Amino acid sequence: MFSGIRAFTSLRVIAGAAALIAAIGFGAAAATAETTVRIGTEGAYPPFNEVDADGNLKGFDIDIAKALCEKMKVKCEFVAQDWDGIIPALQAKKYDAIVASMSITDERKKQVDFTDKYYNTPTQFVAAKGTDVGDASPAALTGKKLGAQGSTIQANMLEALYKDSTVKLYATVDELYADLTAGRVDAALVDKLVTATWLKTEAGSKYEFVGPAMYEPREILGFGVGIAVRKGDDALRLAFNKAIAEILADGTYKAINDKYFPFSIY
Repeated sequence: MFSGIRAFTSLRVIAGAAALIAAIGFGAAAATAETTVRIGTEGAYPPFNEVDADGNLKGFDIDIAKALCEKMKVKCEFVAQDWDGIIPALQAKKYDAIVASMSITDERKKQVDFTDKYYNTPTQFVAAKGTDVGDASPAALTGKKLGAQGSTIQANMLEALYKDSTVKLYATVDELYADLTAGRVDAALVDKLVTATWLKTEAGSKYEFVGPAMYEPREILGFGVGIAVRKGDDALRLAFNKAIAEILADGTYKAINDKYFPFSIY
């Protein structure tokens, strides 16, 4: 019995050592040659990722990815990808990692591996100013038309819990805002930080957050936002984790955070 335990422990040690060697090997290769890491992102989720007037990707996600690549001593190459196909494109090796404000959830962990989180924000409803949603619970919103961007944790929450409401899903957050302003949905469930930017625009000025900010239930809303890599790509995942820890420690993360937000989103 004890020899079996020792054998099992030895296997765990060997596996851990192999992962560490792989990560060190990744760093060494990057240091001696220009390794390119292809980063998939949506480009339609301001202020985290969007396309500027010159067709270039910009935003918090983009700046974080560039900082991580610098720490890893690799070249970043960005690839824009529609949200609905962002995980399949990773699996098809269109790029090596997803840096696109993707929440870490148990369901997504079946398809990809995640790094440690690099930020965490709440989910909340937004509606026309003066709209009464009570506590924004499923009971309070029975019979209401509710919207969210498809394939997001907000969409998952509406479909799982708001079964007595009419749920409408949209390809992009801009399409969701358009239907909200047109009155085709009564309230939208959104990432609070993303929509805080929209509320400052002319189109969003007649709308406000309603009900409580939500982090629960974690099994639906996730455990923060991480970088997704293909299943089993431990070398890249561990290299990203090391770089995340480094930018948090040396002030790089804070500088990027403060460029976009007046408070820490970590």
